Amino acid sequence: MARKPAAKKAPAGKAPANKAGAKKTPAAKRGSNKVPASPASAPSDDPDFTLHSLQDEFEKSKRFDASDDQMLEFYRQMLLIRRFEEKAGQLYGLGLIGGFCHLYIGQEAVAIGLQSALDNDKDSVITGYRDHGHMLAYGIDPKVIMAELTGREAGISKGKGGSMHMFSTERKFYGGHGIVGAQVALGGGLALAHQYNEDGGVCLAYFGDGAANQGQVYETFNMASLWNLPIVFVVEDNQYAMGTATKRSSAETRFYRRGTAFRIPGMEVDGMNVLEVRAAAEVAFQHVRDGKGPVLMECNTYRYRGHSMSDPAKYRTREEVQEQREQKDPIERLKKALIEAGHSEDDLKAIDKEIRKIVAEAADFAENSPEPDPSELYTDVLVEDY
Repeated sequence: MARKPAAKKAPAGKAPANKAGAKKTPAAKRGSNKVPASPASAPSDDPDFTLHSLQDEFEKSKRFDASDDQMLEFYRQMLLIRRFEEKAGQLYGLGLIGGFCHLYIGQEAVAIGLQSALDNDKDSVITGYRDHGHMLAYGIDPKVIMAELTGREAGISKGKGGSMHMFSTERKFYGGHGIVGAQVALGGGLALAHQYNEDGGVCLAYFGDGAANQGQVYETFNMASLWNLPIVFVVEDNQYAMGTATKRSSAETRFYRRGTAFRIPGMEVDGMNVLEVRAAAEVAFQHVRDGKGPVLMECNTYRYRGHSMSDPAKYRTREEVQEQREQKDPIERLKKALIEAGHSEDDLKAIDKEIRKIVAEAADFAENSPEPDPSELYTDVLVEDY
């Protein structure tokens, strides 16, 4: 039997006209017992759907009004991360650190600006495998971090986690994860725990521009928004997903806009300016603590070293790295602000000398600590006693 030609579709936005002006026959009279469903509202007709952004609120004051003591502490903490990571690179070259080792040099302002605004008694943090800087920013002893890097018993994960898997549940720091993007979904779980326990805590979940293209990230965005979870997602965009430039790997390089489909407000922040990062943290954390749901923050930063210590970074020029160091270095920018505030070069050199001593002591402690006993191979495998 020949098929009847398909009826022509009405132009968009217009209802199909009835032949000869005849009235439409109600569904019930056509022998159907179904009641026609009301058409779903288009997003533009939904009063709850607005492309919210915290950028306007953030733009009102993009520089945190830090006291002199706070600025000195930010400088000291960023310098600690820088000198610690430089020493870690040296120990790696000497063969005292094995496996992968991802340094945080250049990105110090992100961790310090954000984590200085946390409530350490309630809030939790989770990150990827570039985690040394985050742990130092959280106030964890450099000695136990360096001992972990070198695989020693005194390390914070008993020498079994190494560079990429550091934890401190006492400080509510939950890693340190080697699987790209895995920490975002786990961060959603931490936020759900905060909500379930009604402890008032917020989860800060870091991930990189490379991890931003992982599917589980968007599944977590969806659930976090649906359940109104207390979480701040932070994209540390250091411009390269391993060895691939962001613009070559991401169709949308303005990562803070990626939460729009899930009604998550976004913020774009200069991740090379610790005072701007801290100002953004104030806005984001307040939004979440007020019960308004998750926030997506993009911190534009830059790593001076390769993706890991085994990466020669031939995908970029020396001139590019040098330009970042000379014009945007987060430590030098804050140093300039401190000098303008009346601190002398000698004062700041004294801080650097103190930091170098702390890092040297951490390295000595690690080198002189014993390796884990072979029996440790069988511990921390299961939660239960066995």
